[in-house]
Amino acid sequence: MPWHHFTVDVEEYFQVSAFEQLVPKFRWSSLESRVSGSVERLLDLLARHDARATFFVVGWVAQRHPELIRTIVGAGHEIGSHTWDHVRVTHQTPDEFRASVRRSKYVLEDLSGTAVLGFRAPSFSIVPGKEWALDILIEEGYRYDSSLFPIRRPGYGFPNGKRDLHWLHRPVGRLLEVPPATVRWAGVNLPAAGGAYFRFLPYELVRDALRGSEKRGMPGTFYVHPWEIDPDQPRIPAPLLTRMRHYGGLSRTETRLERLLTEFSFKPVATTLAPFWNAQTLPRAEQVSPPPVNIPAPARSA
Repeated sequence: MPWHHFTVDVEEYFQVSAFEQLVPKFRWSSLESRVSGSVERLLDLLARHDARATFFVVGWVAQRHPELIRTIVGAGHEIGSHTWDHVRVTHQTPDEFRASVRRSKYVLEDLSGTAVLGFRAPSFSIVPGKEWALDILIEEGYRYDSSLFPIRRPGYGFPNGKRDLHWLHRPVGRLLEVPPATVRWAGVNLPAAGGAYFRFLPYELVRDALRGSEKRGMPGTFYVHPWEIDPDQPRIPAPLLTRMRHYGGLSRTETRLERLLTEFSFKPVATTLAPFWNAQTLPRAEQVSPPPVNIPAPARSA
């Protein structure tokens, strides 16, 4: 049976990019944390269907919930990085981005006891003109990226990107790209990988995207956020359209996930890419010499 990638962007409900002007970082620690309960529900759901996933975790969340990272790994899932504090690449300088992905990788590896190979940018924010972020990922020891959404949309998207797994050839080395799933209609790529598209649009859109990947002999990549199965989360005062996009359809997400996991088989991204690494077709991390960055090293856990 062909398999696909089930991925989870692990962040708090108040850390979404749409709320970044409404909920400043200095308030984060004072807000109710709900991420652990939602992730545990997702873990139970995946276990019932014998599915394995990749969890792209915000480092700030991992530092405050170390037991959650160990639980994810203990259940047989992969840990990836979702930056340190969920700042979009388009809002960072190269040095800021490097510090973020380096710190998150360090903390996640320390807590999980496993190598962190993959990265996903908040809001798929590696867009045309920000390709320098890919070079930094290679230099910092990442093996694959899942940030280039091959769609045309205001705010994010990599319109000329490829739809399936492919190599990115960069000046400092190579990186495997794992783009989110799309469907092709009238010569245009339409987003069909999860998130609000999964909650608002017909379920068949995602199903057709994954079936299309199977026909091309490739795994499709689906994503969800823990807060998307939490309809009781606290409401953030926000403009009407923002509230509609964030809170709409939350009550039906889990039911749709049950259907998705019944119809398709899922494995972590690293499982799919293992043959590439076993064949030593990727540059080893130690072959790259990244420039120094002055960031405080977090204390290692006991």
